[in-house]
Amino acid sequence: MTKINVKKPLAIEIITPAPAGSLHGNRITALRWQNFLNKLGHQARVSEKHSGSDVDLLVALHAYRSHTSIAQFRKTFPNKPIILVMTGTDLYRDMSIHPEVIQSMKMANAIVLLQPAALALIPKNLQPNVHVIYQSTKPIKRKPLLKRNFLVSVIGHLRPEKDPFCTAKSLEHLSPESKVRVIHLGKAMSSDMHQMAESYSAELERYQWLNELSHAQTMQHLARCHLMVISSLMEGGAHVVTEAIAIGVPVIASDIPGNRGLLGDNYPGYYKVGDAKALAKMLIKAETVPSFYKSLEQHIKKRSKYVQPQFEMKSIKDLVNSLIK
Repeated sequence: MTKINVKKPLAIEIITPAPAGSLHGNRITALRWQNFLNKLGHQARVSEKHSGSDVDLLVALHAYRSHTSIAQFRKTFPNKPIILVMTGTDLYRDMSIHPEVIQSMKMANAIVLLQPAALALIPKNLQPNVHVIYQSTKPIKRKPLLKRNFLVSVIGHLRPEKDPFCTAKSLEHLSPESKVRVIHLGKAMSSDMHQMAESYSAELERYQWLNELSHAQTMQHLARCHLMVISSLMEGGAHVVTEAIAIGVPVIASDIPGNRGLLGDNYPGYYKVGDAKALAKMLIKAETVPSFYKSLEQHIKKRSKYVQPQFEMKSIKDLVNSLIK
């Protein structure tokens, strides 16, 4: 590896396939890393693909979709380090069907996972290169909770791997006396998803789709909710779960490794993935059993230490310093 004077600011390119201006989790992660690296005194910029520039370090999000950029950088600069940040689709879908994922991992000097449960999926010969770096967020203050409703949020772009309408489907299993109301925030990623969201919103009195809002507006909605539901079929480590933890909003989560890695194996708020009736039972329990709701809050509070910005920045600093010799 090329020797670089660590006292000199590093030129760093961060690659994410998520376009500028989007609210995709990969874009948010890339911008957060850029902010941390710049605060650490480096010169980091974000691109959708490798520019070909002579930089000291490449940080690539998405092993499959950034494979071409990774391969180009490795060929042009064989002695310069690459950090690969794995995504949920890399781990839980693409790795088994696209050889580029493993190829990208082999070319990387460091492989970053956003939660520890994903380590089991990494080939054993590559595990020594793995670093777990929890995502962080600057929390906003939780708002007073309304008594007339039990407000539940679903946050995320509407696409199949998010199982976006599981919460809407669960509502038919609630009693008429239930005060549960669901707000769904996120952009429909297809015309079918858009049509379904509008249909559910029109047909279900308890459900309202608000489409895509700004990040600030979304966080304001989250902060006044009793609960957040994360219903994904696959996740590398959803940033919205990090945001809920930081604010202190309890989470009802599909029982998948990506959620367990963030919330912990002993978290009491899991339901069987894809099972709307099981989700409904969890919503009813959270609404009607105060001790259960309190236990969710207590577990969320215990996880807050992992999502503090200074914790993530130190992890990134230590990783970069370990790669620059």
